[in-house]
Amino acid sequence: RKDVITVTPWLAPVVWEETFDTTLIDAIYKTQNITVATTVFAPGKYVWFLKDFLESAERHYMQGYHVHYYIFTDQPEAVPMVTLGANRSLTTLKIPSSNRWQEITLHRMEKLQKLIKTQLTNEVDYMFSLNVDTKFSGHWGAETLGDIVAVIHPGYYSRPYNEFPYERRPESQAYIPQGMGDYYYGGAVFGGRVEEVHRLVKTCLMQLELDKANSIEAMWHEESHLNKYFLYNKPTKILSPEYQWQELKFKINDIKIIRVSQVTPNLTEMNPDFLSDSM
Repeated sequence: RKDVITVTPWLAPVVWEETFDTTLIDAIYKTQNITVATTVFAPGKYVWFLKDFLESAERHYMQGYHVHYYIFTDQPEAVPMVTLGANRSLTTLKIPSSNRWQEITLHRMEKLQKLIKTQLTNEVDYMFSLNVDTKFSGHWGAETLGDIVAVIHPGYYSRPYNEFPYERRPESQAYIPQGMGDYYYGGAVFGGRVEEVHRLVKTCLMQLELDKANSIEAMWHEESHLNKYFLYNKPTKILSPEYQWQELKFKINDIKIIRVSQVTPNLTEMNPDFLSDSM
């Protein structure tokens, strides 16, 4: 494709529709018998999104591969019963309740670090951390695998560099100075080889804890810290906004397919105070 950037200045591929051959990629990866861990956090009212997330993932996500879902929630009893395909499994992990998204962010990195250290290192090859309030609508396969993988935020991939909402306060560990940066990465998706993701979450957790000790919160919390990490630890593969679209955005010419998008909750099907209460 000539209409979009398909390779970064440091020679990492940017994955768009029409830039990969699914048959060829599957021929390479399926012989390796790999397992992909997929973690999602569903605290509080966010458990409502799990049914759509899991059912749509079972239609589109890593088909033909071993997939193990890890669901972190404070309501294990509310995790829906979804029929999983062959070589697919699900583990529910209990987490404490919290009323602040900032605390959930800290707990997310803490729980991921512990899960990787105690289980995933010896059980899986790759992993992705995904937001639960998303729904798959197109193919997501082995073309996304890499050592360390980030996604370009759909709100900023076509905006000028100086409009990226990096954390600009030097007091925060997520600080990125003016004039620095590559892309603005979304926080809804990150992944890669287990050992590389462990390095990422360990670093971000340390930065989040330092910020908390200094009574400062980065502008976009976990996402700000991810952008700081990826500035100094370049992703080896970048996913286009096809892999993190938003339902309220109009599809534009660059986007030939929407593979996964953020879901707008149907308030007629759930508690009407869903959006009015803080997490």
